[in-house]
Amino acid sequence: MAASLYEHDGAFTSAIDAVFASLGRDGDRLRSDWLAAEPILPIDHPQRSQPLLFAVDYAYSAVVRSWGITPSALLGHSVGEVVAAVIAGVLPMPEAARLVWDRMANLAHAAPGGMLAVAESAEKLTPYLRDDVVVGAVNAPRQTILAGSARPLAEIAADLEALSILCAPVASLTPFHSPALRPYAAFDKAIVDNIALRSPSIPIVSCYTGRILSDEQAVDPAYWASHPAAPVLFWPALSTLLVAGPWTLVETGPGNTLTRLARRHAAAASGGSLAVNLGGTRFDRDRGALDQARDAILARVAA
Repeated sequence: MAASLYEHDGAFTSAIDAVFASLGRDGDRLRSDWLAAEPILPIDHPQRSQPLLFAVDYAYSAVVRSWGITPSALLGHSVGEVVAAVIAGVLPMPEAARLVWDRMANLAHAAPGGMLAVAESAEKLTPYLRDDVVVGAVNAPRQTILAGSARPLAEIAADLEALSILCAPVASLTPFHSPALRPYAAFDKAIVDNIALRSPSIPIVSCYTGRILSDEQAVDPAYWASHPAAPVLFWPALSTLLVAGPWTLVETGPGNTLTRLARRHAAAASGGSLAVNLGGTRFDRDRGALDQARDAILARVAA
């Protein structure tokens, strides 16, 4: 989660400290847990993973902007869309950080469940769905996430494994992007109702509709409140973005999953788009990744 960059990159440190500061004492505890050798909360606990994803994504985006680069378009995966909204001026950063924090605190009361990554298309998985298990994310044509209650999810995993369909549990204690979380949308909406929403100053491709976020959606509290229970349509959203390419795609997050997905997209390979990730695992690798990514991006922009 990019902790090795803390206090080693000025733009990263200032941005992530601003997120922690906006959360007050909760932010102090979150930072301590993030930097601790033995954190109090496990990384897959929603009260730790989701606010940290927001904070790290926002901090990495600040690094890119410190290089003098302004994005031409934005696409976020799940909580990444909240970060995109901050960068585009739809949501003020402090209020967005608090929204993510309070949302996760509220979802801690949700019935336990989980998520399952499956190497198959959403369409072919439909016959195996049961009870409250649904398609929670379409990340690629054959990379689908199922979400729902633990027991039926485990039964589906066993069925798929018997058919030699690869699947693996996602490190989540909550069935994100499933109808099980719909009862909590009213809580989110009450928070967003008190935030001054603005039209995006930079186009955002919505990972929940697969299309460009309209001004009407951007200022609709119900749209933002629906995210925890709505399926993520990353691949359709990526396709919408790439059709307007070529692009230099920069993954401003702690890993490289989205970069790998983008590189597999036919429009990226044939259209000349370049995908670069900034994340690493140790300071030397983080630092090297940042230097290499910066050089590649700046060279691309200069060309």
